[in-house]
Amino acid sequence: MAPAPIYRMYGYIVNFGAAIVAALGLACSSASSNTENADTPAAQQAVKKTLNAPDPLVVAADRGRIAGDSTAKTWVVIASDFQCPFCREWHGTSYRALVDNYVKTGKVRVAYLHFPLGQHQNAVPTANAAMCAGVQNRFWEYHDALFQSQERWARLPDPRVVLDSIAKAVGLDTRAWAQCYESGRMIPLIRADRNRAATGGVQSTPTFLVGGQVVAGAVPWETLRPVIDAAVARDRQGGSAAR
Repeated sequence: MAPAPIYRMYGYIVNFGAAIVAALGLACSSASSNTENADTPAAQQAVKKTLNAPDPLVVAADRGRIAGDSTAKTWVVIASDFQCPFCREWHGTSYRALVDNYVKTGKVRVAYLHFPLGQHQNAVPTANAAMCAGVQNRFWEYHDALFQSQERWARLPDPRVVLDSIAKAVGLDTRAWAQCYESGRMIPLIRADRNRAATGGVQSTPTFLVGGQVVAGAVPWETLRPVIDAAVARDRQGGSAAR
């Protein structure tokens, strides 16, 4: 069974509510920032069109940012911003442990949820670039490269030169990637991510949606791992009871 597109998961995600496990000082906050005009009528119509009748490229990109065995019952959804320094910190210290111990072993499916913050001028362009890489099933490679190179592009007025170099480095068809990037076809889905994540209780980046819990901040792996273990155990028990 193919993984469900992330925006089709939101009936599940939004029920998490605002049960935030706070990690003060370890998250990029959106409290004082604007949101890329996400609430304008034109943006709302674009989001509605994307959710109701997404084009094939958007569907491919959406599925490309989900990793793991499709039979895994537990989801770990990472709400993140590629320009957030705390997201980069968490990626550098804990992301590989999540992949090696839970994704590759078939325990969880992990998905990336865009939560671009208004104070980060390159958050939306990098999200757009990563989603266009996802069309070619290279989202996660591009995701890794963005965090690893954050200091190179974060302060640039236009990060395109770096984004082009990453596209080439991860083995994309650069012409097709550039056409996707320049079309802006992924922007409504990125806005939809942010709006619906906020409805689900996300206020800062990174935030992790695990089972029925929302964990905010670049928490240490030792803090996040027991939350994931508990969710996996609950999901396994629920599956056994259903049988």
